[in-house]
Amino acid sequence: MDSVRIGLVQVNLCVGDIRGNQGKILRYIEFGKDVGVDILCFPELTITGYPPEDLLLKPKFVDDNLVALGEIKGACSGITVVLGFADRREYIYNAAAILHNKELVDVYRKSRLPNYGVFDEHRYFQSATDSSVYKLGGLTFGVNICEDIWHPGDPIRKQSLLGDAQLIINISSSPYYSSKVKARERMLASRARDYSVIVAFCNLIGGQDELVFDGHSVVIDESGEIQARAEGFEEELLVVDLNVGRVSRSRVNDPQRRRTRLSIRPNSEQVRLVELVMDQERLNKRMKSRKPSIGNKVTEFKGEEEEIFRALVLGTRDYVSKNGFKKAAIGLSGGIDSALVAVIAVEALGRENVMVVSMSSQYSSKGSVYDAEKLSKKLGIELIKIPIGQIFNSYLDSLSGAFSRSKPDITEENLQARVRGNILMALSNKFGWLVLTTGNKSEMSVGYCTIYGDMAGGFAVIKDVPKTMVYRLSRFYNNWKSEEIIPYSIITKPPSAELKPDQLDTDLLPPYEVLDPVLKAYVEDDLNLKEIVSLGFEKNLVKRVVKMVDQNEYKRRQAPPGIKITERAFGRDRRFPITNLYKG
Repeated sequence: MDSVRIGLVQVNLCVGDIRGNQGKILRYIEFGKDVGVDILCFPELTITGYPPEDLLLKPKFVDDNLVALGEIKGACSGITVVLGFADRREYIYNAAAILHNKELVDVYRKSRLPNYGVFDEHRYFQSATDSSVYKLGGLTFGVNICEDIWHPGDPIRKQSLLGDAQLIINISSSPYYSSKVKARERMLASRARDYSVIVAFCNLIGGQDELVFDGHSVVIDESGEIQARAEGFEEELLVVDLNVGRVSRSRVNDPQRRRTRLSIRPNSEQVRLVELVMDQERLNKRMKSRKPSIGNKVTEFKGEEEEIFRALVLGTRDYVSKNGFKKAAIGLSGGIDSALVAVIAVEALGRENVMVVSMSSQYSSKGSVYDAEKLSKKLGIELIKIPIGQIFNSYLDSLSGAFSRSKPDITEENLQARVRGNILMALSNKFGWLVLTTGNKSEMSVGYCTIYGDMAGGFAVIKDVPKTMVYRLSRFYNNWKSEEIIPYSIITKPPSAELKPDQLDTDLLPPYEVLDPVLKAYVEDDLNLKEIVSLGFEKNLVKRVVKMVDQNEYKRRQAPPGIKITERAFGRDRRFPITNLYKG
């Protein structure tokens, strides 16, 4: 078997939907058989969905996933399947089942458990150190799971050097953020070159709460060259024909490999060899009937804006649908944030499932009201008009006695935002619409948002999108559609909350092109005041921004979940105590 056909199933799963996930697995096993796949691979924790979090603490949940594994095993006649599941012995393990001819021939248990950023695997899983390789005809392959391959040593070192694996299959649920995809692929290419081994990386796709999984499954040959790459953000079975004989031939004259193998103490580490018995008659029949390869597919990477936009669309679509909603509602102000959320929602859900609400006040400019109407017509979505002036005035009348000794201030501004939040939530209760909030990362960082006002809703689509990226995505969308969907006047007008006369965001904040780099340095890069100032920013401005970020943790803690697209998002990534007197 110099030539091996492998299938990588980057599948969209739902956490906890064991039966639904099992159905998808079984369908793809049949697809794999139809196209003559020898080894079919699924992502990490396929049966449970990823991340299952505290569902793993429910014994019946783990039991149900094991029952599903037993039933899937029976469908694996004439094919080898590598499948992620939650294993249980004395502890729970993040594991991969190696299924062959209706048998569970072995279980690989994850060695490296990530416990940083969005990951919390030490809470649930025990790590394992034993390792196996599998012999299928003339092919020897190893299996590992996600984080295992991010480390340059074991288990890939043992599998490729001691076990002589020509192919390493890594099943992953690797979440997306901007710039990660290419960095991940560079790492995989490095592992392939370092160990003269083919690397097949099978990744999950889909949205799960704040996380989006991007797919981009890839096969990289022993020299680090891309042999095949699947689409990003789309479900797909990537079928690849591998020349494994070439790997063995390339190793014969590799002195570095020989030296490395000799440096390993013979009895210090063991790699178990598991033979996958092949029915030669069935193999010969399949090889004769198998359709010839049509050439391996290498999907090109998209630009940064398109990649982020697709992540936001997928994350929104899956959050809405997987939580049982049919329609979404958005407060459409005529500003750029709500415009971007509206177009993302239309792309994710379809125009018939997006309702937008214009809630103008005496401070709303005619231009903003007109822009909201123009955008809704361009998108073909229903616009509901509910002016808030009368409601706002009734609030002021009711509070006039209590406020009689105080001058108007930000309280009255926030009242308008809260009236709008109440209206949107009333529509949500009445019609079952999910309210999508429109605040961006820049505003969330510094607290330029109102609790129970513009923060009220079920899902925060652009919660992790800096304001400058909001503008970039809006321009991208118009270019992508080759027409002015988001009105040019929305993109070019100075940003304003329009809660008092002639208000601009720059009344309280630095310009966003200054603010966003400072926020990235402090929130994402963990630089201190002195380090940020050394980048060329004015000291008092940096101190003011840092103070605003630190003081508004309590607001962010009450915000709805939103899609992670940066390396460090609020919530799962960055968790600071609300009560916190550290002033470093």
